[in-house]
Amino acid sequence: MNVKLPPIPDLETMMPIIARLDEARANTPCLSGAEPGDLIRHVPGKRAIFHGTLDGRDVVFRLNLTDDHGATRAEWDELQRLWPHMATGDLRTPQPICASPDHGLIVQERITGTPLMALLYSLDKRARAAHLPGAAAWFRKCTAMSEGWRVATPRRWIARAENASAKQPFDQLRQLELQILEQMRRLEPEIAAAPWRTAICHGDFHPNNLVADGTRLTGIDLGASKRLPLLKDVARFAMHMGRRRLRLSGKTCLGVDRACLMAFASALDMSAQERGAVLPFFLGFEALIRVENVRLPAPRITRAEKTYQDLLTDLTRTGAAAPLI
Repeated sequence: MNVKLPPIPDLETMMPIIARLDEARANTPCLSGAEPGDLIRHVPGKRAIFHGTLDGRDVVFRLNLTDDHGATRAEWDELQRLWPHMATGDLRTPQPICASPDHGLIVQERITGTPLMALLYSLDKRARAAHLPGAAAWFRKCTAMSEGWRVATPRRWIARAENASAKQPFDQLRQLELQILEQMRRLEPEIAAAPWRTAICHGDFHPNNLVADGTRLTGIDLGASKRLPLLKDVARFAMHMGRRRLRLSGKTCLGVDRACLMAFASALDMSAQERGAVLPFFLGFEALIRVENVRLPAPRITRAEKTYQDLLTDLTRTGAAAPLI
């Protein structure tokens, strides 16, 4: 394979990627015209995402660099399942083009546009909230086909939150986390009393995994898709912005933007139990599961502390009989 090599400083990074791509090309006919381009993301020894072309078409390559125990095949199957449902209109996923699961490689359509988080930061504060219904509509469309009801298992999620919180290096956050855990335990019986909605969800749903191009929104980075409680992904989306104190509507609820929660509550037609217990529970989980690093700048810790305080205040007041949204 004749490849235009990257600059010398990147050779050490690119050579194992190129070698893996060569191997896939040699064994997968649909990859014969594959040419690598610039790296998008690289986790040494694990995975690489990079631009390139396939038979002259601009594409994105997703490559697992080690044995992934079937993860590539599962991701490829999920992309193919979603594509017929998400191929047209303003709410989309990238077209799956070609794959070599045995070599950990997936090729998909290259998306143009701006990641939603970056777009929101670029807008006047008064214009940001208008983009939330579209994000909620994308999530609704993506999950609607696989939605179902399963026995609620809040104890499992509490255990995960407890394990993450035990690693919190900042004492002021740790003290707030212990109180958030107490409120999650308080909500546990209300949640366990009824099944909760599940679906094959994105798994890492946050605003930078939605790419905006005019009115079109395309969901990317679907490698973590699996069946989850539906509102866990909603909480991930809202808390991602909440921890960064991104102003949208100017009104806060449960530590995050109230308009964001309302957009998803409307799109998913959430019940009082979901609005008052399940979603607040998962907002608590998402706050605790992302442990702060001691290398983070002080303002980031200050923002996290403020988010925790706002979340805790509202957690003490919410419940299935008294939803705050």
